[in-house]
Amino acid sequence: MKKWVLGIWLFHLAGGFLLAQGGLVKNPRIFYRNEKSIGILLNSNGWGVSGRYAKRLNARNKTIYEVDFANIKHSKEIKITNYYYNNRSFVFGKTNLFLNFRGGWGKQKEIFRKIDRGGISIRRYFSIGPVIGILKPIYYEVFKAGDNNHYYIVEEKFNTSTHQGNINGRASFFRGWDEISVVPGGYGRFGMSFEYSTSDISIHAIETAVSLDLFPKRMEIMATEKSSFYFLTLSVSYRFGKVVDARGIVKEDNLVY
Repeated sequence: MKKWVLGIWLFHLAGGFLLAQGGLVKNPRIFYRNEKSIGILLNSNGWGVSGRYAKRLNARNKTIYEVDFANIKHSKEIKITNYYYNNRSFVFGKTNLFLNFRGGWGKQKEIFRKIDRGGISIRRYFSIGPVIGILKPIYYEVFKAGDNNHYYIVEEKFNTSTHQGNINGRASFFRGWDEISVVPGGYGRFGMSFEYSTSDISIHAIETAVSLDLFPKRMEIMATEKSSFYFLTLSVSYRFGKVVDARGIVKEDNLVY
């Protein structure tokens, strides 16, 4: 009888210890994780969006394929407003809208695995690939003097020597799309990902990264500033998505917090 009492007491003691650690749950766990995700990027020189597909190589490594779209701005861009005529803002001296399209391949490695559903998985990754830079001319509405001290408005590209205080505002966004120029180049990126989703089939992550875009010629954004053929970008992004290949689901008892 004493042995039975001792056994029951030890059983309850062990059960209390397990409950104190967070309890036992019985849920399917996914260890074969191919992932699709979308990222919203806040860059040091603009903004962007990203799509990524990550293909599992083994428990901690994946091959990634990604596409990016980004609007790159010059660090000297300052919006001003012609309050005398209207309240429309424009960037004085900007000659081109600069858009980037990237397509890359890379690797991702999980360096710290999420232990429980309230934890964080830390990953590092890199990617390289081609980039296509698109320059779209920007037009301004400019005052011109006419007969009898009358003025009229024309749409012109920025000219440093003639456009000073006579700009009414920026012309339509759609003006100049028939004059775009396309410049191919290459890019590289290194980043860290902090994935914190509480679900095995969804992805929620905060990422930080540094990217370098290189082009064979200088990309003019501002007429009043020096142009460059390379662009170094620091970014912070929110990434969300899901597991698209759930093979390897197994049921096991997992101790979680």
